[in-house]
Amino acid sequence: MNNAQILTQSLIDLGVRQIFGFSGATILPVFHAIGESSIEITVSANEQSCAFAAGGFSRSGDDPGIAVVTSGPAITNTLTAVADAYADSIPMLIFAGQVARTKMGTDEFQHINVESVFANAAKKVILVTELQSVEEVVKDAYYFAKSGKPGPVVIDFPYDIQIANSEYHALDPDRFRRKYDEERHLSNNQCRQFYDLLQKSTKPLLYIGGGLNSQAASNRIRAFNRRFAVPSINSLMGKGILDETAPWSLGMLGMFGVPCANKAIQETDLFVAFGVRWDDRVSQKVGEFGFKADIAYFDINPEKVQEVRFSRDPKFSFIGNAETALDDLLNYAEKKDIQLNISPWQEQTQCLKEKYPLDFNRTAAHIQQAEVMELLSHHITKDTKITTGVGNHQMLAAQYLTTPSPKSFLTPGGFGPMGFALPAAIGAYHANPNSAILAIDGDGSLLMNLGELFTIGRYQLPIKVLMLNNHGDGMVRNIQDFLYKGKHVATQKETEVNFSKIAQELGFLFHARVQDRDQLQPGLEKLMAASGPSFLEVVCDNNEILYPRIPTGQGYKDMVLGPYIDRD
Repeated sequence: MNNAQILTQSLIDLGVRQIFGFSGATILPVFHAIGESSIEITVSANEQSCAFAAGGFSRSGDDPGIAVVTSGPAITNTLTAVADAYADSIPMLIFAGQVARTKMGTDEFQHINVESVFANAAKKVILVTELQSVEEVVKDAYYFAKSGKPGPVVIDFPYDIQIANSEYHALDPDRFRRKYDEERHLSNNQCRQFYDLLQKSTKPLLYIGGGLNSQAASNRIRAFNRRFAVPSINSLMGKGILDETAPWSLGMLGMFGVPCANKAIQETDLFVAFGVRWDDRVSQKVGEFGFKADIAYFDINPEKVQEVRFSRDPKFSFIGNAETALDDLLNYAEKKDIQLNISPWQEQTQCLKEKYPLDFNRTAAHIQQAEVMELLSHHITKDTKITTGVGNHQMLAAQYLTTPSPKSFLTPGGFGPMGFALPAAIGAYHANPNSAILAIDGDGSLLMNLGELFTIGRYQLPIKVLMLNNHGDGMVRNIQDFLYKGKHVATQKETEVNFSKIAQELGFLFHARVQDRDQLQPGLEKLMAASGPSFLEVVCDNNEILYPRIPTGQGYKDMVLGPYIDRD
């Protein structure tokens, strides 16, 4: 075989049935090898979308997504999506064509030093050489991307190596999987130390992040709280992991978190964090600026655990798989009959939920994005996979929508790239063809990858697109409202364009535009009942402000509830 065929056969050995790609001269040997195989290729409108789609595949399923692109501007176009996956610990593989090795470093057309560009944006960058076995590179990279703190691996594949012949050995993929198997358990002594902290606490709070975003980990944290009912909050990336309908689930913490979560963190005396990265959007967290609560921290990333140990001095920390740690804690609790008595705290947090419900301007002349989310929440089921772009619609979706299952709320967290929703929905569909796929986007974010409406229509993918059109970049406008006295520079996007007609031209079977409030509920019902590619544009209030919010640089005590959330 040539090495392009070996790459393809290696992917088949790994169980890969779907890739996302955009062709070009220096990657043609790989595309033609894949084209002669059982692997399906979804061609996106641009290379960034290929990588976002691979990320959506990974985020919503159990296997890494695969993107294949050509050299030069093609691989650099994927940089945003790779950095996004790296920030959110999402495993995926990006294969890039490269000029022949003899042309590298010679100003050859569409050549760039991929390693230097991606060095700090990927988990690993590999330049394939003649000394390497392509089969070993591919199979090892697949499991390396999934191992430890997951992340994207970029593989730079020179053209001359693609077409060179090599021997294929049909190596067992399990050999590579076992290489990265590492199961660290809590000892009985560590379990005792943790429960000593928990039982001494009168106001413990669980904080759940994206590190637990798998069905297995979700099952275990839910089992933990069926036993102990510890009031629990989640990060944006942790949405769907907890049972959000349970009385002990308080909702999302952070700059745009729900009031009860942001108030509970000010009261806790034991902050138990699982799989979180302590990012700045969860501003003034426990352990800084005067918060006196003890900390227990579980994470698989040794660097992050060391950082937290140095900066916040946790009373307990564990480096390892949170799923395994929770198994150990549950087994120990059962064996030792561990009990908690925190009923006053449970009652206090329940009162916070009742006292500070989310609300919005219900008398506004124009449709509110929050209003759309409140109505949409009644249509979300355990089989719904939601993707979002970045902006106010993203935060409102996180606030208002109850997500019944893990890996069902797919949103870019740490890097915050607009243009994520549509291509990620394409990836989510291919990972979950029997689920309802709903892409929620604002007009500013959707415009970033408008071409993916073409991709959805071309392949007739059963994806529902809900576009909230406020004719501007709402989140940045809100910042301008507060910091620049309402002067909106470069955030106005007023237009008479009817986006639902664009969707119609691109092959969407259902397409509608809602401008009046009395059309909103019927429009949402029709969108959610429609089959095939479906598009609903809702024209929203340009002046809506997202609440609650914590002003930049301030803490939870400075949370601004806004004029519509009841304080009494």
